[in-house]
Amino acid sequence: MPGPDEGSDEELFRLLEAAFTDGEPVMDAVPAGVVDLDRARTARRPATTAPGPVPDDEEEDGTGPLYVDQPAPGPLPLPGPPVRRPILPAWLLSKTELRTQLTWATRQVGHTVAFHAVRSPLYAGRLAGRAPRGAARLATFLGRWSSDAEGAPLRAAAARTEDAAMYLKLTRQRDARVRLRGLVMFLGSLFGLAATIVLLVMTDVTTLVLLAAAVVAALGWAGAPADEPLISRSVVKAKAPKLTSDMVVRALEALGLAGITSARTKGTAITFPAPITRDGPGWRADVELPEGVTVADVMDRRERLASGLRRPLGTVWPSPMPDEHPGRLILWVGDQDMSKSKQPAWPLAKAGTVDLFEPVNFATDQRGAWVTIILMFMAGIIGAVPRMGKTFLLRLLLLIAALDPRAELHTYDLKGTGDLDPVGNQVSHRHRAGDDEEDIEYAIADLWALREELRRRTKAIRSLPRDICPENKVTSDLANNKTLGLHPIVIGVDECQVWFEHPKYGGEFEEICTDLVKRGPATGIVLLLATQRPDAKSIPSGISANAVLRLCLKVMGHTENDMVLGSGSFKRGVKATTFTRTDRGIAYYVGGEGADAQLIRSVYVDAPTAEAIAGRARVARERAGLLSGYALGTDTTPTPAGPSHDLLADILAVTTADEPKVWSETVVDRLAELRPDVYGPWAELTGRAKPDQLGTALKPYGISTVQVWGATEAGKGANRRGIVRTDILAAVTERDRNRDAG
Repeated sequence: MPGPDEGSDEELFRLLEAAFTDGEPVMDAVPAGVVDLDRARTARRPATTAPGPVPDDEEEDGTGPLYVDQPAPGPLPLPGPPVRRPILPAWLLSKTELRTQLTWATRQVGHTVAFHAVRSPLYAGRLAGRAPRGAARLATFLGRWSSDAEGAPLRAAAARTEDAAMYLKLTRQRDARVRLRGLVMFLGSLFGLAATIVLLVMTDVTTLVLLAAAVVAALGWAGAPADEPLISRSVVKAKAPKLTSDMVVRALEALGLAGITSARTKGTAITFPAPITRDGPGWRADVELPEGVTVADVMDRRERLASGLRRPLGTVWPSPMPDEHPGRLILWVGDQDMSKSKQPAWPLAKAGTVDLFEPVNFATDQRGAWVTIILMFMAGIIGAVPRMGKTFLLRLLLLIAALDPRAELHTYDLKGTGDLDPVGNQVSHRHRAGDDEEDIEYAIADLWALREELRRRTKAIRSLPRDICPENKVTSDLANNKTLGLHPIVIGVDECQVWFEHPKYGGEFEEICTDLVKRGPATGIVLLLATQRPDAKSIPSGISANAVLRLCLKVMGHTENDMVLGSGSFKRGVKATTFTRTDRGIAYYVGGEGADAQLIRSVYVDAPTAEAIAGRARVARERAGLLSGYALGTDTTPTPAGPSHDLLADILAVTTADEPKVWSETVVDRLAELRPDVYGPWAELTGRAKPDQLGTALKPYGISTVQVWGATEAGKGANRRGIVRTDILAAVTERDRNRDAG
């Protein structure tokens, strides 16, 4: 009898199945050899200790090992739902991609036909010039064939070796071939002569000329030199060859990443979950990086990756795959530099209006596909170093806003070069270019008026019936209702750091803009800020923490990168620091809360085109009767010219000298009693939101809240956030001194 090791697996499974009846083991049915062998194998297996509790059906007697990975009850789990690749290619499912491919094919064929048609006389001349050489080559070939010249070396070899038998055999074979081929040549010559005579007698001149041309062309083709082609190339071979897996692997291995080097040493190769495919004007490769290597590591070395692929830097764009682990890389390699490739025509450049509550095309991705933006319900930040397209991008967004006739624009060009004048002069309700004192005072007065408008809108929205305003925010239908006054208001500020760093009004600018960023989107007020110095002073934290729309062109460091794109973006591999000076207009775009950053190239609109678009927007406003303010020529200094209240003075009014420290929530409640129309919404806040609101309002004045010990209404002691009254007094004194000096 063979032992258990020597028997078949089927036999062993049959015995084990017979050993169980209704789930209870019957060990008598199992041969002793099988049981002993199983125990021996178990003894040789290293014992492990399970980290969790021991199952109820297992005894802790120490006689057997405990295994960490227990078999799952029931049927074996599947590895996961399969990812089905699309039946049709992506370019066939997209009208834009299909149109692009058909356009390319049509132009390619048309160019090739036209190219060779123009050069057809040259080709004919070349054929005629090569025809004598072709005739000589044909005669030589026929002569050698009829005389069996190809056998001459063999006959000569037989003669040299004095192999008489072989020589005679080859000679007889040659005589037979020559007789047969000579006959063929004679009959062919007779047939050719007869055909020529018939053609000359019975065929018209045109046919003869065509036949002669065909013969000359054939002889010319036969006489062509091997190193000189007859026709020229109509299309030069593309500099960007097809992307292959070998190219990708070599480039990744050249990055010098320890994880990739270690994986190559161990024999674990880089894998590709999907085939490398054509994706727009380039190639897409989905790459599974080795364990421990992240997409961010590869993005850090984008320049070296481009060198490894032997492609221009502007064509290589590694990015993480959404909803996958950090080691899944999407590598897109374009045919041309992204900044130099031809961008499709912007549909709004020639005609059309927009609805700011709906998506609008404003940029393209690496593949040339349109990227949309919804300006409503969000505040925006645009950051970049100088000369990278920041102002042009802001002007583009303002042009989009101008194409909605309902939108009221407030434009401020603090750089003073007039880049926003195409919009401001023709459309804007309020507009200034420059940072002179009168410009700053005009702007601060406008912002105070906008803050009052914000408060009016919150009350108007709160008073609307639920069926008309179900989400407590402005909608397109509400914006159409002129009686409600809830039309979109878009504020665009270039070089916003001038506002926030102003020695006199900086605190007020920060306070109002922070309020507009937090509460404005729901009421239809959009604030767009652009700066070439994206730091904490240029973009206060209260603004950067609440702005949803982020557009970051090239910046110099990770701090600036995260100030614009959000904290942690640099670590996640979203690095605008990798852009070069030639990547003008290229940016990372975050268009919604929680949305992944997207690489875009904004539409380029020069000043004349901007003037034309703004002119169309002005005409649409005039027809709708919505042109107002600066563009209409009725602009005056906005009122009120300053705040209708003084927060610091109000705090001093609701606290006394006998209260050196007061809880923030107590201060807020007292302020609400003093000015219900101003501070009433603060008092309605609950939990930590109430003291946080006061802390945010005091921050522009350089005042921080501190921990204050006090007693609750029940007399129980507690430690909460509060204000120090002497800090308020000091701030008021300093502010008054500065105003007097100014």
